[in-house]
Amino acid sequence: MTALLPLSSPGALPPLVMAAGDRASTRFLEFFAAEIRNPHTRRAYGRASGEFLAWCEAAGVPSLAAVQPLHIATWVEGLSRSHAAPTVKQRLAALRHLFDWLVVGQVVAVNPASSVRGPRHVVRVGKTPVLDPAEARALLDSINGRTVIGLRDRALIGLMVYSFARVGAALAMRVDDVYPQIRRLWVRLREKGGKAHALPCHHALEEFLEAYLEGSGLRDDPKGPLFRTIGRGTGRLSDRPLPQASAHAMVRRRAIAAGIATPLGCHSFRATGITAYLANGGTLETAAAMANHASTRTTQLYDRRGDRVSLDEVERIRF
Repeated sequence: MTALLPLSSPGALPPLVMAAGDRASTRFLEFFAAEIRNPHTRRAYGRASGEFLAWCEAAGVPSLAAVQPLHIATWVEGLSRSHAAPTVKQRLAALRHLFDWLVVGQVVAVNPASSVRGPRHVVRVGKTPVLDPAEARALLDSINGRTVIGLRDRALIGLMVYSFARVGAALAMRVDDVYPQIRRLWVRLREKGGKAHALPCHHALEEFLEAYLEGSGLRDDPKGPLFRTIGRGTGRLSDRPLPQASAHAMVRRRAIAAGIATPLGCHSFRATGITAYLANGGTLETAAAMANHASTRTTQLYDRRGDRVSLDEVERIRF
């Protein structure tokens, strides 16, 4: 169980937790093993709780039960001087969730984080870099579709652009998550929280996926990962799924080769696709459904049509 705890020393528990006894230690570990299922959230919450409890120990807090709102507020204030507001709010949320869990397990009597307010943070426009339609088309056209690596990369980028897929959901796909239905190719995505999400392919994405499946021979392995690493020295697909870090490196490499200066990340394609869809008359509600957003307010963060308006207005300054 301790292997699931993402603290600085594998398997180590913070001294304040160990000092609280076996019951507290077990409850603390269960929080990460049973309550937090997403590995990225588990890693972030483990880092936050580990840093806070180490800070408490250095500050002379004698036990878990002695942690007060003042301690958490002081720690949050210090974080605010060196970290962005979203990071501080995430770490405060981690402590609230952890202490709620400890209260339910009767390890502590009250949640000291519940009354602490985080820094104010209002986001109206997302910061994810996006491509204009000509750049997105140039990037896809620049990829050599005569190699299996090119077919894979073009299909992955095309999937993120045309289906608004998160890179994590795209890389988790199996071969049989691409399937025909109603005379069209469909894709099945598993998004955050394990939510299944299916939608038909844009005709360009259909072409990319068909070419990739045909050129890679993956149809014979329907339960295997769709996007895979390339075997060292072979130029052929392995049986291992492509890691997210490798996908990000691929995107940067492809962007540079296409002469695109925008500092792209995988999430850029989600924002690029949503912006292009809305610019061509799509509705915000449908974009939210396609992106599997729970709220249109989230989708609005990806709508970067206003960037073009601002640029056009700036060009009116003439001398």
